[in-house]
Amino acid sequence: MSSLDILAIGAHPDDVEIGAAGSLILAAKQGKRVGILDLTYAELSSNGNVERRQSEAAAADKVMGVAERFNFGLPDRGLEAVKEEAISRIVDLIRRTRPQIVLAPYYQDRHPDHESVSRIVREAIFSSGIRKYQPDEAHPAFRPSRFLSYFINTTVTPQVVVDITSVFQEKMEALRCYRSQFEMEEGNVSTPLTNGYLDSVEYRERLFGQQAGVTYAEGFMSATPYVLANL
Repeated sequence: MSSLDILAIGAHPDDVEIGAAGSLILAAKQGKRVGILDLTYAELSSNGNVERRQSEAAAADKVMGVAERFNFGLPDRGLEAVKEEAISRIVDLIRRTRPQIVLAPYYQDRHPDHESVSRIVREAIFSSGIRKYQPDEAHPAFRPSRFLSYFINTTVTPQVVVDITSVFQEKMEALRCYRSQFEMEEGNVSTPLTNGYLDSVEYRERLFGQQAGVTYAEGFMSATPYVLANL
């Protein structure tokens, strides 16, 4: 398992892509090693199935330039019941890959799993820096320098934005890899995702971009003050 510069964590395949694909694409183009962790296989999704979702995730990874993708196979809609296991396994992954930046969903979202991941990752980041928590000489305590939250279904004024104008179409290409989720295919049932969801993602990135004076931007919330070397 190689080290990473960025580790982006979500509950389901496609969560990270919705909120942060553009930023990850930019990072990969800059030579940074980007990893994604999905905590579940989204086995309870209204449309698609586990095998289809995994195939779609692999296709999206190629578009984004993701170096490694992990899946813990924890229960969809059951993350709170395995919270301690999730924290422990995320701590281990953080210590093994030592990312400088960790991303997770914003703590307010219509989907309870997204909110659970936000809390779980926050605790895991804290615990990963405690020397006596799960001591492992081969993979000592380590705490990422920055924890940022990305948006899935909730939109608030972001604290930090990344200009993704140059890679916006690639972000949408990555999202369109998840046809089982965002298209009304034969056999699919109608969900919020099949009813113009990708259009809403574009509107959001346009709004964030407009607020920042660019065409498209992804927004993030920072757990700590964002430090600038100078003005």
